[in-house]
Amino acid sequence: MTQALAAMARMTLRQLRQVASGLGVSLYSRKSKDELLAAINDRQDEDPPSLEAIEAELPPAPRPSSVTTNVVFLPRDPQWAYVFWEISPADRSQAQAGGASQLCLRVADVTGLPMGSAHPHALQEVVVDSHATEWYLPVPLSDRDYRVELGYRLGNGGGWISLAFSSVARVPALHPSEQILDQFVPFSLETSPNVSMPAIAAPSPDSGLHERLYQTATSRWRRLGRGSEAFHELEEAGIDTSELHASGAGIWASGRNDSGRGGVGSRQRSFWLVADAELIVYGATDPSARLCIGDQEVPLTADGTFRVQVPFRDGQQLYPIEAVAADGEQKRNITLEFNRTTPEDNSNPADKAIGEWF
Repeated sequence: MTQALAAMARMTLRQLRQVASGLGVSLYSRKSKDELLAAINDRQDEDPPSLEAIEAELPPAPRPSSVTTNVVFLPRDPQWAYVFWEISPADRSQAQAGGASQLCLRVADVTGLPMGSAHPHALQEVVVDSHATEWYLPVPLSDRDYRVELGYRLGNGGGWISLAFSSVARVPALHPSEQILDQFVPFSLETSPNVSMPAIAAPSPDSGLHERLYQTATSRWRRLGRGSEAFHELEEAGIDTSELHASGAGIWASGRNDSGRGGVGSRQRSFWLVADAELIVYGATDPSARLCIGDQEVPLTADGTFRVQVPFRDGQQLYPIEAVAADGEQKRNITLEFNRTTPEDNSNPADKAIGEWF
């Protein structure tokens, strides 16, 4: 008897059963002490099983009872899409029996078409590995709707066996959208800066802040403007503008004299046009700070943002923006400068339209 076996012989029956359990002795709970010693001795003399032997004894991995063929199309970016699929054994066997030679993905452009239709001459076919289950596809054109078909190409004459279709998915555009939906936050000087302002609401009554900001921004560069600005500044300067027509072209703008006579019958019609631009100044700072544009204080929303619309007329505009911390110890500032010119202005509002003979 070996020394190890002699040591185990001094163990209790319970201890021997624990050793036998660890060595994989079967029915160890029913064996006597002598039987356990013999079984343990036999186990220790055996070589440990290899990994291949253990794997061979394991049952095969469970598989779903019913596998259906399907394909999924997922756009990754405007130029590439990710496709993955699963083919049932029955469909694969049937396709191979029918002469299938190559597994393929067909990408069809279905933008604006009813279900099941595709644009002619807009089909891309990609050959994939027969055992693959996923693939990256190049997208022919961005900002379009696509559908992927999974199938086999036949080797005898180029036939086609269709297996499954993916859902229609939209590939995003390569460039940013040209649609801009600005939502402005209205405010009033009577509103407390600590009160959260609604994101979308009816415009508040004009408090005069926009005009005061504009006047402050342009006071250093006030000069005679052009277009509609010129008429207002001429009148303020005391210059007679009665000889000027409302359209800015004079009484001869219609190309005929004031009697309206010409080679053809004359007609009278009022015509008008209005067009202008506004400047948007926006930003954010600490919600407890005090923000000023020039010498005008601008209220902040609860999260410290601000957004104002000011007139954008001809000339130079300067907007010095300064934020001061609540304790007055810290300051941040930025100065924005803008310049607008109107090379030509032959416009007038509808209520100032004058009948013209032409």
